Amino acid sequence: MKIFQCQACAQPAHFEAEACESCECRLGYDPELADMTALLSAGSRWRGLADPGRRYRPCANRESGGCNWLVPAGSSEAYCLACRHNRVVPDLSIAWNRTRWREVEAAKRRLFYAMLRLRLPLASRRDDPSGLAFDFLVDPAESYLIGPPVLTGHDNGLITLNIAEADDVERERRRTLFGEHYRTLLGHFRHEIGHYFWNVLVRADPCLDAFRTVFGDERADYGAALQRHYAHGPEEGWQETFVSAYAASHPWEDFAETWAHYMHIVDTLETASQFGLRVQPKLQAQAGLISLSAKVDFDPYRSPDFGRLIEAWLPLTFAMNSLNRSMGQPDLYPFRMTPATIGKLSFVHDRIYARTDAPGADIGTLRAVIAGLRHRVAAPRSA
Repeated sequence: MKIFQCQACAQPAHFEAEACESCECRLGYDPELADMTALLSAGSRWRGLADPGRRYRPCANRESGGCNWLVPAGSSEAYCLACRHNRVVPDLSIAWNRTRWREVEAAKRRLFYAMLRLRLPLASRRDDPSGLAFDFLVDPAESYLIGPPVLTGHDNGLITLNIAEADDVERERRRTLFGEHYRTLLGHFRHEIGHYFWNVLVRADPCLDAFRTVFGDERADYGAALQRHYAHGPEEGWQETFVSAYAASHPWEDFAETWAHYMHIVDTLETASQFGLRVQPKLQAQAGLISLSAKVDFDPYRSPDFGRLIEAWLPLTFAMNSLNRSMGQPDLYPFRMTPATIGKLSFVHDRIYARTDAPGADIGTLRAVIAGLRHRVAAPRSA
């Protein structure tokens, strides 16, 4: 994520901000500029200071506190690029629903920020029956209605999210129940969008054979695979091959977990780059010692060299975990990179860059990437 500023007073501003905390100027996010802009009234429209030639209207969800994104003044759309993919939202006349929905929307906008930065295709349901859409639902048990529980998941472009995931206590309960290291709203979105992009970028693409070589054969019975996973858990030693225990359940879930992880890496590296972070630990030099130094001085959203991402990511996560432990907190990054998981991340990277007309990589290239990075992945995941 970039660092944003109010153009009226140069005060830094968070991505979710609707007004500057210093000068109180109205703020909005322009997804075409990929920038936050201070806004001045211009008749019935707003003029943006980031580009004075642009005129805007607010997204229709701004009034309910659900969105700070902008719509071009000449557009016929009522909703912004992110909100127009919503199909169902909860009853916002209920205060608790509105509170959770706002948290859901904030996470979803971060997802859209990354997808737009990566120039990924985002078809709507108006243009494509399997285009991207979201249902944000309340579990029937909350309102004493009869019906099955709402499960977060993906089905042919439709992503369903139980808004109970926006409740920190409930999400932590589920994280503990399922034995997960990590569970966040943004993580849910990044995982489910991975299923969507498997359909878009892999299912009917010549890379499908390479996918099966790297992840396994997705034609294996999905329902039976999940039943085995929930009954018996992953096989011993899964950490050497999968980024999470759930990734071991089926190749589709492996791809979705890997996709989510790739988005974690790229967006966190951009934040580090924006803050000018440099990792240079005070360690004694020793032959064969893996380097834990890194300078994040590049745009990870525009970096065709996947190896460069990993070279920066491993030292950065070691430093982040060390800082967290100094505060008595669990590891911020409770994952382990191995040659196998790096190979899978490389596959995801290649699919994204193939889509944006960057050179693609065949399975031989993937193996070369894995071999080239093998000596770099032995760094411990925490302090």
